[in-house]
Amino acid sequence: MQKRYGEKVALDIPHLDIASGELVGLVGNNGAGKTTMLRLVLDLIEATSGRVLSGEADVSKSDDWKTYTGSFVDGRFLIDFYTAEEYFGLIAQLYGISDEALAERLEAFKPLMHDEVLGTGKYLRDYSEGNRQKIGIIGAMIIRPKVLLLDEPFNYLDPSSQIVVARLIQQMNAELGTTVIISSHNLSFVTDICTRILLLERGMLVKDLQNADGSATPELTQYFISEA
Repeated sequence: MQKRYGEKVALDIPHLDIASGELVGLVGNNGAGKTTMLRLVLDLIEATSGRVLSGEADVSKSDDWKTYTGSFVDGRFLIDFYTAEEYFGLIAQLYGISDEALAERLEAFKPLMHDEVLGTGKYLRDYSEGNRQKIGIIGAMIIRPKVLLLDEPFNYLDPSSQIVVARLIQQMNAELGTTVIISSHNLSFVTDICTRILLLERGMLVKDLQNADGSATPELTQYFISEA
């Protein structure tokens, strides 16, 4: 798939397969094409050439993949004039999740929410960036998706919340077999939880590394040192 903006190539990956159940990390410097890749996978932007398949479905021609895909790319995914309860309730309604099931699922996210998300009566626009980030991530995960895409999930979060989010991602992947793709500048968390690392630079896939027990860390560290 390729995405161009005029003469500028934002992403050019001739072929890439991601297997069901993989936990994949996208890393690279600013402008590497990480967010562009996620937006293409989610059909938020149109590819200049090529296509993205989710299972057998072309994401630009079918809506079937949306029923099993959870995602949070940025704050524009949120509905600012909703409360957190209304936002989660809307997601539950769209995905056929009962009130009882929603309440049960939200319990699992209490270590992330503390007492700062539910029961505040605030609109989403009035939350801190950190809590908006938490709400977006929870909204993507409460549907228990088969595919989960998160862009910079550790942004705006305090260290404790970063650890909780990393554990929740790992848990969903291990227990539900969810295919996860996360983009992040946080190399430590990515190499800690991901089983495969894709290194992008200037829109190109320059390294595709298996990461059993953090085995990709030395090569990635050396790469970024040489680029500094």
